[in-house]
Amino acid sequence: MRATRLGAALAAALATTLTLAGCGGGGEPAGAPEAAESQAPQGPVKLTYWTWAPNMDKIVDIWNKANPDIQVTVSKQAGGDDAAAKFLTAAKAGNPPDLVQAEYQHLPSFVAADAVADLKAETGAVKGEFGDGVWGLVTLGTEGVYAVPQDSGPMMLFYRQDLFDKYGIEVPKTWDEYAEAARAVRERDSGVHLGTFSSKDPGAFAGLAQQAGARWWSISGDAWKVDVADAATVKVADYWGGLVKEGAIDDMPYFTPEWNKALNDGKLLTWPSAVWAPGTLESNAPKAKGKWAIAPLPQWTAGENATGFWGGSSVAVAAKSPHRAAAARFVTWLNTDPEALDALVKQAAIYPAATKAQSALGEAPAYFGNQPDFWQQAAQYAAGARGFTFGPNVGVTYNAFRDGFDKALQDGSPFADAVRGMHEATVADMRKSGFSLAS
Repeated sequence: MRATRLGAALAAALATTLTLAGCGGGGEPAGAPEAAESQAPQGPVKLTYWTWAPNMDKIVDIWNKANPDIQVTVSKQAGGDDAAAKFLTAAKAGNPPDLVQAEYQHLPSFVAADAVADLKAETGAVKGEFGDGVWGLVTLGTEGVYAVPQDSGPMMLFYRQDLFDKYGIEVPKTWDEYAEAARAVRERDSGVHLGTFSSKDPGAFAGLAQQAGARWWSISGDAWKVDVADAATVKVADYWGGLVKEGAIDDMPYFTPEWNKALNDGKLLTWPSAVWAPGTLESNAPKAKGKWAIAPLPQWTAGENATGFWGGSSVAVAAKSPHRAAAARFVTWLNTDPEALDALVKQAAIYPAATKAQSALGEAPAYFGNQPDFWQQAAQYAAGARGFTFGPNVGVTYNAFRDGFDKALQDGSPFADAVRGMHEATVADMRKSGFSLAS
């Protein structure tokens, strides 16, 4: 699976994945410390940390004051694909930062490029601080540990409690009940929808597929197994495609002016989203403050407590860092120490990946003042979160999602066809780029 076995072919794969040329892999094996690590440092060790989390410099100040021998400097970066491409370019050039914030879906491309270190030896003691689902996002289904989880995005159902009462709708516990509620809402008010399906947000769809048990990528020996169109994913696609086709739900994309207005005006009654949604709702639907509530995602099987992830990130140590041990000490502190976790929540306003920090959250978000146990409920939902291993060309898969589902909405073709198109595009790109694929 490692890039060093693929030669120059990996460069093309990473360029396609991040739509930026020149982001190929190579370099020292991720598991081997640099020679400089074994030499006694002259003066304090100096580490550079690339991150886009707000106020991270204030959190790092706590570490720097207590650890004069290891000083960390924050370099603020943009997030998303651009940040991932920039890190891969720096790693290839031999001058990466010591530490980098890595979204979970981008971490596999960093591993494939040998750009991040295997921290299994340094993180064994803290594995129990995280749920199995989020820990799986940094291990990629292998024996290695390539980052420490920082924040996570377990999904849940956000719903307009006041309008559910108005229309006499019970909070759906299963997806079958959600479909019935969607139809009932339309019967009672043709200008209102229970929800919408967004063809622009593959991350949301991936989280719903995770909840259903999907496994888009996995690793078998030195080869990748790809099954984007597995039975679980097709089931999710057929479900939402059926609701759209019958008009039970809308098909407006998320995060658009149209969607914002529908939320604000009470024309959309639910949003299957992640724990970070309160900030979005507060900005885009201010008139509905105190009217939304949360519940578990509807389940495919009654009585279960399963959900998926939409978003979240980890912190990795660059393979070429000359101070791997010091960097590992800092990243472990940052994401497991009580003082650091408290600062991450208060200063960076993130939902921590560490389970003890999730349980310790107190006052509900201001937007959800009507639900004082917001964080306690969220922690219960997060306990059932299960992710999957992301592949090294997730950007190709996500672009195929947008193209395929846009087409399905335009011409009325089955959503399952869009899923199969995602699978075919993913496999074709990996074969073209030289990845070994298991049958």
